[in-house]
Amino acid sequence: MTLVRPMVDEVRIQGLGVIDDAVLDLSPGFNVVTGETGAGKTMVVTSLGLLFGGRADPQRVRPGAGRATIEGRIVVDPAGRVADRVEEAGGELDDGVLIISRSVSAEGRSRAHLGGRSVPVSTLITLADDLVAVHGQSDQQRLLQAGRQRAALDRYAGAELTGPLRAYTAAYQRHRQVGAQLEELTTRARERAGEAEVLRFGLEEIEKVDPRPGEDAELAAEEERLAHADALRGAATAAHEALLGDPDAVIEAANVVGLLGQARHALEAVRDHDPALAGMADRLAEAGYLVADVGTELAAYGESVDADPARLAAVQERRAELTALTRKYGQTLDEVLEWARRSAARLAELEGDDQRIEELRAEHAELSERLAAAAAELTAVRTRAAERFSRAVTEELTALAMPHARVEVAVTPAGEYGPYGADEVEVRLAPHPGAPALPLHKGASGGELSRVMLAIEVVFAGADPVPTFVFDEVDAGVGGKAAVEIGRRLARLARSAQVIVVTHLPQVAAFADQHLLVEKADDGSVTRSGVTVLDREGRVRELSRMLAGLEDSELGRAHAEELLQMAARERGTAP
Repeated sequence: MTLVRPMVDEVRIQGLGVIDDAVLDLSPGFNVVTGETGAGKTMVVTSLGLLFGGRADPQRVRPGAGRATIEGRIVVDPAGRVADRVEEAGGELDDGVLIISRSVSAEGRSRAHLGGRSVPVSTLITLADDLVAVHGQSDQQRLLQAGRQRAALDRYAGAELTGPLRAYTAAYQRHRQVGAQLEELTTRARERAGEAEVLRFGLEEIEKVDPRPGEDAELAAEEERLAHADALRGAATAAHEALLGDPDAVIEAANVVGLLGQARHALEAVRDHDPALAGMADRLAEAGYLVADVGTELAAYGESVDADPARLAAVQERRAELTALTRKYGQTLDEVLEWARRSAARLAELEGDDQRIEELRAEHAELSERLAAAAAELTAVRTRAAERFSRAVTEELTALAMPHARVEVAVTPAGEYGPYGADEVEVRLAPHPGAPALPLHKGASGGELSRVMLAIEVVFAGADPVPTFVFDEVDAGVGGKAAVEIGRRLARLARSAQVIVVTHLPQVAAFADQHLLVEKADDGSVTRSGVTVLDREGRVRELSRMLAGLEDSELGRAHAEELLQMAARERGTAP
C-alpha cells in the first residue's frame, strides 16, 4: 500500500491585500516565494495562516473587494487522522483531496468551510496541528506552545522514552482511579453513615414483625372467614339439609339425594329396554354420589366454622403490623421482603467501606511510589534528550549566522503529576554570551526566531511529523555564507516535508524545487499582484534581479547560474 504524503497542492487568493486574484501551485518539496518589495509576498504567508484558522483582520481585505477569500487544495491520506477529523466535522474528501476555504468580509465577518461543510474556525485550528507549522513574525508559533515542546522532545527522545512513558501512563491512570474512589468514600462518610442508619432501622423493624411470603393474603382470607362465621355456618347447614335432609327432623322431608334416588330407581326398572335411558340412569347415580359427597363436606365445614373473637382480634392486629410495613417499604408484602433483601446487601456494603478505605489507602500509597519512580525515570530520559537536542540546535544556529546564540531545553518540575509526567519542558534562547536564556518568544527578535525555528525543525525532522512548514523572514538580517546555509537546511528539511519559504535572498531561493514569483502590475489606479511559477530562464532572471537589482545584468545572470548549479549539486539534481 502506497503511503500518501500530505501537502498543500494549490492555494487561490482573492481580494487579500495587494493581491486581486492569484493561484499558488505548490510542489511537495521546497517552494520559494520571491518578489519586489510591496508585491505582496507576505500575503502568501497570511493566506496560509487564514486557511488554517489564523486571526482574521478585516484591514487585510483589498479595498473595493468587499471580501477576501482563500481556498486551498490539500492532499491528505484517506486513511489518516486528518481524514477522520474531516468526516467527524461532516466534510468529505474529493479523491484524496481536502478543500478548505476561508473568507473574511470588510466588516470583519469570517466564514470557514471544510470538505464542503461550513465549520467553526476553531475546527481549522485543530486540523492545522496535523497539517502545517507556520513560522512568521505575526503567527502563533506551534513550537512556542509548552505542550508541543514537551511532545516534540518526547518524539525526539524516541524509543528510549517509550517504555518509561508506558509504565508511567499505566501507573498514572490507576493512581487517579484509586484516588477518585478513595475521595468518594472518605468525603461521603457522613452521608453513608446516615444511609446505613436508615437501612439498619428499617431492617430491624421488618425483622421484629418477621413477615412470611404470602402471609398478608392468608390473613385477609382468615379475617374474612372469622368475621362472617355465623353466616357461613348457617349457609352450610341449610345447604346440607337441602341435599341430605335434617337428621334430627321427626318427619323426613324431601331432599336432593332422595329425589335423585327416586329418579334413578324409576329408570333402572326399564333401562334394559332402551340404552338411552340406561345412560341417564348411570348419570343420575353419579349425580347422587356427587351430591352426597358435597353434603358430607358441608356438614364437616359447618362443624369447623366457629366464631372466635380472640382469634379475629389477633388476625386484625397482625394485619395492622403488616400494613404498617407496606406503607413504608413497599406496596405489597413481597415488595417489603425484596426491600429488606436489597437493603441488607447495601448495608453490608456500607459497613465494609471502612475496610475498603484502608485497602484503597494502601494501594494509593504503593501507586504513589510507583508514580514517583516512573516520573523520575521520565525526567532523566527527557533531560538526556534535552541535552542532545540543545547541542544539535546550537550547532545549527552557528551555521545560520547566530554563532554566539545558545539554545537550551529546560526540563523543570511541574509541581504535580500530569498525563505525561511531572515535567515542564521549555525551549529557551540566549542570543549572545552573557545574556540569560529566555523563552523563545522573549529571547529572540522576529528574524532570529524564524532561524531558531528553522534550526529546531531541522533537528526535529522526522521526530515532529508535520507535513508542511511555512517560513517567513527566516533570512532576515543575514546574507552571504549564512544565507547559503539557510538554503541548505531548508532543502534538507524538504526531504521529509513540504517547505514553503518567503525570502529576499537569492542564495536561499536557489535551493528551491519550485520558484514562485509574486509580481505587481500598476494600471494607473490600483496595484494588482499575481503569482507565477518560474521556469529555468525565469529563475535566472529573478535571481539576477535579487542579486544585482537588474534582471538582465550580465554579471547578475552569471552569478545566478552559478548559484543554481551549486544548489543543484548539493541537492543531487540537474541544474
